[in-house]
Parts: sequence; C-alpha cells; structure tokens
Amino acid sequence: MKIDRLRAFMSRDKDRPRVIIAMDTDDGLTGWGECYNHGPDKALFPLLDYLMTFLKGQDPTRIEYLIHYLMQQTRFPPGALGLAAISALDHCLWDISAKALNVPVYRLLGGHVRDRIKVYAGVYTAPDAALARDELDGLNEKWGLTAFKLSPFRIDIHSNRWGEVVRTSAEYFRQLRETIHPDYEIAFDAHAKIFEPKQAIQLGNALAPYDPLFFEEPIRPENFEAWGELKQGLQCTLATGESLYSRFEFLRLLQVRGTDIIQPDICVVGGMLEMRNIAALAEAHFVSIAPHNPMGPLATAINVHFCAAQPNFKILEYRLPHGPGYVFGTGKDEAPSKEQHLQGAWYVKDPYLPKDGYLELRPERAGWGVEMDEKLLGTEDYVHWQRKVPVKPDGSTGYV
Repeated sequence: MKIDRLRAFMSRDKDRPRVIIAMDTDDGLTGWGECYNHGPDKALFPLLDYLMTFLKGQDPTRIEYLIHYLMQQTRFPPGALGLAAISALDHCLWDISAKALNVPVYRLLGGHVRDRIKVYAGVYTAPDAALARDELDGLNEKWGLTAFKLSPFRIDIHSNRWGEVVRTSAEYFRQLRETIHPDYEIAFDAHAKIFEPKQAIQLGNALAPYDPLFFEEPIRPENFEAWGELKQGLQCTLATGESLYSRFEFLRLLQVRGTDIIQPDICVVGGMLEMRNIAALAEAHFVSIAPHNPMGPLATAINVHFCAAQPNFKILEYRLPHGPGYVFGTGKDEAPSKEQHLQGAWYVKDPYLPKDGYLELRPERAGWGVEMDEKLLGTEDYVHWQRKVPVKPDGSTGYV
C-alpha cells in the first residue's frame, strides 16, 4: 500500500471556511483530515501540494517516520499554516492505517480508556442570565449537555474602567449561578484579550467564588513566566494552550507551572502524533487536557479518538454541526437546501452528536467513524472570514 494522491477541498462551516483533505492510496483506501482555520485559508493549498511531494509513494502506516520527516523538511519551525497543513496530513495517515486494519483509530492508540467523551458547548457570548438559562436548558433538554463556556465580559473592556469590568463580570456569574440549574458547569473564555497579568488575576478571582469549570486564556501566550505568575495568583482553575504549537512550548508552560488544564488543538499542533506527545508531558505534570475544538465535525471525530485513548483527558469543546450562526441554536437535521447550507457543516454525513452530554464511540466503524460527502466537497464553497480587531477609544487596536 502506497500513498498515491491528495485531494484538497474548500468548504464552509456556517460563516467559516474549512479546508478538508483526502489522501488516497494505490489500493483504494482514503484517509480524511481537517486543517485549522487560521487564515488565509487559500494559502494552505500550495502548502499541501508541496508537502505531498515528500509523501507520494510512501507507506502511509509509517506515521511517526513521515510526520517527523515533514517536520525536519521544514528546517525552521513550520508555524501556524505549516502545522495546520501537517495536522491534516497526519489525520489522513491515521485514518488510512486504521481502515487498512478495519478498526477505529483509537484501537491504534492503545485502545479506549473510556466508553464515551464528555463535551461542553461553546456559547461564546454572555447573554442575560434569563436568556442564558433558556439557551442552556434547551441544549440540556435536547442533547443532555451540562457544561458550557461563555464570555466573562459584560461590558466593553476598553471603554470602561477595569474595576467596573471586573465588578460586572462577577455580578453576572453570581446571577447565572442563582438562575441556572445548580448542576451546570460554566467555563469562561477571556480569549487572550487582557494585556496585564494583574488584571487577569483580578478578573479570575472575582469569578472564583462562583466555581467556574475553568478560566480560559486570559492573557497572551508568548511569555511563559507570566503564566506561572498568573496561576500562582489565581484562586480558580486556569486553562490555556490553543495558541501553542508544539510539545516544546507546552513543556515550557508546564515547567513554570503555568496552567491547570492544557488545551492544544489537534488541527494546530501537527496532528494526533504531536497531540499525544503533548498530553504525555501534561500527564507527567499532573495536568489534565481539554482539547480546543472550535472546528468542524471532521475535527470533532478526530478528537473523539484522541480523547477515547488519553488517560488525562478532562472534557472536549464541542460545536453542533448544524444550526444558525457560529453559536449554538436549533437547526434542521435533514439534507440542506441552498439556504440551510449557510447554517451548518454538511460535508460530514453522520457527525458525532451528543447523547446525555457525551459523544459515544463507534467501535464497529473503521478509521474516524464518519462518512464524508464527496459530492458536496467537490463544489468549492469559499466564504471569506476574518477576525474583528477591536479599536480602543484612543484609536489604537486591542487583542482579538
């Protein structure tokens, strides 16, 4: 069995572009992978073509050898786009290798250590407590979800006094706790918008009395020592890692005791192989892992297999593949019309959907356990997307 060709598709997931790839072998097997949506997404296509020149004719089951070779070939650290491309290629190699043996990918990782994968829903906003209750209750009623992630910010952090930002955030969480079901777990993602660690400590400690599941990425990722100081000053659980690229960066974070939970992304760090290396380092530091997963339903399927086999796994970020907008909501489950296509990621025919707040394993299915819609993927459906950079009152820009 040899790697024969690569097919790359530009698709969409609601308002986000998605680059999905298929790797075909000379004996008819196909492996699937998903690139991270860093932008510019169209730049991934020539990168994938270039990297494929080193893979064509190779044995796809030599995953360690091939990914190590691609990493060495880059000479310098490959960065965001290079690693997004390598991640998707890694996904394909695992999918092919499992399909060749007619087993789920997690069987190649030592087998499953759990029977199902606990997930939390990213709501991404901070709706009024009563509206939040209704939305969370709806997700609980339909999918059994009991864990959710919101924004901690109730007012513009650049246009208001910081003390007032902290006060309104704490008051909001207090109201949430008094309004929503007591069993619900609530995490908060500050999205690296805070520049000063001292301010991040103030905000985290204001949320702490109301028991957040975790306080995510309040500051930028570059200064690891600052993360060590941040964690020392916090009275709540700290999580970070979506912006880190390799086991070496995660090792520095762990060495300074800079987090309680790591959040690497399997579409960012180079794929399953590097994800496992990172998780092993965290396990040795008694740190759990909650993978970053804001991508599409193929990325979710890949994460399911990682989480199934990883001992220090805690919880997986999850987005429903169908529904309006980028946030959670109700949507139609049947095949999409042209208008409905804007409300979902339809390139996976049978996505993993929650049951009682968990994703169930599919032991009877080989590879990632999902079926791709190649007819849909064969039609390019590019949508331009870019991050909205905030502008401060003085005209300077803030972090996204």
